[in-house]
Amino acid sequence: MKLWHVIVTLGLLLTLRVFDPFLLESSRLSYFDSLQRTQDVQVSEQIVLVDIDEPTLEKFGQYPIPRQVMADEIDKIDGSLIAFNILFSEEDRLGGDEYFADILSWKDSIIAIAPSSKTKTDYRPPRIGVATFGDRDAEDFLSEQEGMLFAQPTIHNNATGYGTISSTQDVDGIVRRAPLLVNFEDRIYPALALDVLRVAAGDISYQISTDDYGIQFVRIPAFKNITTDTQGNVPIAYWNEFERYSFTELDTIPKGSIVLVGATFEGANVVSTPVGAMYPHDVQANLIKTMIDGVVLKRQQEFMVYEILVTVILSVILLLLLNYASIIISGVSYFVILGGVFYTTNSLFSAQYLQLDPIFTAITLTLIFAHGSFVQFYTQFKQKQMIKGQFGTYLSPVMVDMLAKNPDLLKLGGERKEMTFLFMDIVGFTPISEKYKNNDDPEGLVQLINKFLDVQTNIILKNEGTIDKYMGDCIMAFWNAPLDCEDHASNAVISAIEIMEATKQLNEELKPLNLPPINVGIGISTGDCIVGNMGSSVRFDYSVIGDAVNLGARLEGQTRNYDGVDILLSERTYELCDRDDFLYGVAFKEVDRINVKGKEEKVTIYTV
Repeated sequence: MKLWHVIVTLGLLLTLRVFDPFLLESSRLSYFDSLQRTQDVQVSEQIVLVDIDEPTLEKFGQYPIPRQVMADEIDKIDGSLIAFNILFSEEDRLGGDEYFADILSWKDSIIAIAPSSKTKTDYRPPRIGVATFGDRDAEDFLSEQEGMLFAQPTIHNNATGYGTISSTQDVDGIVRRAPLLVNFEDRIYPALALDVLRVAAGDISYQISTDDYGIQFVRIPAFKNITTDTQGNVPIAYWNEFERYSFTELDTIPKGSIVLVGATFEGANVVSTPVGAMYPHDVQANLIKTMIDGVVLKRQQEFMVYEILVTVILSVILLLLLNYASIIISGVSYFVILGGVFYTTNSLFSAQYLQLDPIFTAITLTLIFAHGSFVQFYTQFKQKQMIKGQFGTYLSPVMVDMLAKNPDLLKLGGERKEMTFLFMDIVGFTPISEKYKNNDDPEGLVQLINKFLDVQTNIILKNEGTIDKYMGDCIMAFWNAPLDCEDHASNAVISAIEIMEATKQLNEELKPLNLPPINVGIGISTGDCIVGNMGSSVRFDYSVIGDAVNLGARLEGQTRNYDGVDILLSERTYELCDRDDFLYGVAFKEVDRINVKGKEEKVTIYTV
């Protein structure tokens, strides 16, 4: 991957994270939800739920239940705190408000209020004491409500407390947090769940701590600090389970319970939560339990900085692996890194309720891995195509496949190594060409040459040789490159012997055509040379240079000077072949010591 491409990709992804579009935010929130679902269920023995369910309606008639009837049933609850997730903003149609209020006065009771688009009455309930400690007023960080629905005054005046039953929906419509405080007409109202804790603690007021950035926590003097976000919201832990009672069986509720009453009959309002649909009083119960247990689901602003930093570091590591390691190692590393990210975030949530986002990191790493893998596969594919295109004509299919699967075997740019070279040429080719010229058959001549060269080429390729080039009726081949060949000299000699045998067979086929026999001269030399891709940056060929190349060509030309000698070997070739066991039985003979252009001393030449 190119550096500029990497920088642009990471820049776009980081920009995406900063703007945090809906899909990204909802994916992150869904992951946090899954963390909650993995927690062990906590059974509450203190908080119980009372459902106004279908059996309740069958017994007492349609909803709302007459308040006199409700009061009689509520009176059966003994020694418990009762909170109503029900609005009593309308007068009872049967005139039972006074009786209901009288019953409430004898109980620890909290009634519900709710933000609204407008306020239906001029009545305002008695104030609950609120004190703010800090540099800023709490009202500065709370959104102003347009209106508020209050209970009937007589009910308000006889209840022990009251609180809002509002909740905060995230972008996906799921309730994950609730405001502990709301602001209406420059007056702070507590949440129903918060006032339940105040009444349970026997306190008469709240304390709110602020700084320049917002609300820090809410304190009930006889209770512990309740950590909030800067707007006074508390994330709700939804892994609690509560005992449930029908409104028809209130006399069975244990004493000392915190009782939340709400509607659960068919058609009753439900709320979307991380663990599924819940009734509103279930949400309040989970909020109360969250505060009692001191669970703080931490999702702080600076977490995004940490997440981005970790993402960048892991992306760089993955990019290095993609550039310098194999695709298998890169793939394994990708899954290990990704698994480590999710394991870490899961562990931190389980241990400290830290909500760290692995989704952006996972998306970034996945995109980088997918792109890097594609580039790597494409590069390898192009490399294999290059190898097949460059060597397919000159190497055996087996050797080409080996190079394609292991491109590292091909050292691009050149290397020094000992190699063996074979030059083969047709001797006395003129009479043959004249024969075809006289017959006005140039195509026949080409076909003959191609047939001859095809046979010799197959022999060379079979013996692990590389065809360097064809020069008319001449072949240049070499061994020990691009793939290592330990017996390169012997393989060249074996090829030469087999070429002579194949030439004899071809001449037998030519006899019926009245063509003169084909004779070949072969020169073989061994020595150090430079082999690799040679040429320009635009066009190059895989070839060799060195004295051994020149010597091989000259030895082929020298075959014409010795009767009955068709193959000439250099001294180094002879030395290597003489040590090879599989050439046992091949007779080597010294032919001569000759002067070779470019060498001061004579060289000894051999034949087989």
